Amino acid sequence: MQLEFYKYQGTGNDFVMIDNRSNTFPKENTQLVAHLCDRRFGIGADGLILLDSNTDTDFRMVYYNSDGNLSSMCGNGGRCLVAFAKKLNVIQDETTFIATDGLHYATVAADGIVSLQMIDVTEIKNTAEYSFLNTGSPHHVQLVEDLEHYNVKENGAAIRYGALYGQQGSNINFVKKIDDTTFSLRTYERGVEDETLACGTGATAVAIAMNATGQTDLNAINLNVEGGKLAVSFDKKDGKYTNVFLKGPAEFVFKGTIEI
Repeated sequence: MQLEFYKYQGTGNDFVMIDNRSNTFPKENTQLVAHLCDRRFGIGADGLILLDSNTDTDFRMVYYNSDGNLSSMCGNGGRCLVAFAKKLNVIQDETTFIATDGLHYATVAADGIVSLQMIDVTEIKNTAEYSFLNTGSPHHVQLVEDLEHYNVKENGAAIRYGALYGQQGSNINFVKKIDDTTFSLRTYERGVEDETLACGTGATAVAIAMNATGQTDLNAINLNVEGGKLAVSFDKKDGKYTNVFLKGPAEFVFKGTIEI
């Protein structure tokens, strides 16, 4: 069987996109998904995303990590899926869609920048060493010295698999403050089990955590990730974060077919 796919990337976070409105993709075949995401024997990607039909919104997002398993929300993947939906003429310049963490609203600007509304954040665990919060996916956030030379894979895996988060684990973000407006981050992603060039839910978590811990008082924050630049804005009231938006590029790379 020939499978048609599209490849997208958002600040280096890359995804295999499949138009599954006909509901023909074998969703339970984790080995197939892992094969398609394999960078040596398949297409290669951080994750695979299905664009499914949905009666109440423009479409449904079904997201798999590169290990083949269904996963929690992916911010950059969501932004890329919005760009994909526009390419397919499913939407025009704005949309609502459903994902594993609920309803999302997004817009596409003339220059291709996608702004995606993320879930509200009402609970943050802050300690002297780190913050933990859920922005659609669970995220550990901590400031480190010498981020540029930090061993993200080794240290990220140690925390992800350590006693702190148990069997479920967490995504791990290491952060450096540039100034009140800008932070740099590097992310170890569970499911990929390695550092990725960007993580949208991670960038969102870092922006909120830096505000919650007093590293910045701003509600619009720039994030430098390994694959480019993202921006996060939000409203804050009584310690709750609402109208959270993740903003950045989402670019079509290529289209192809593969035998499955």
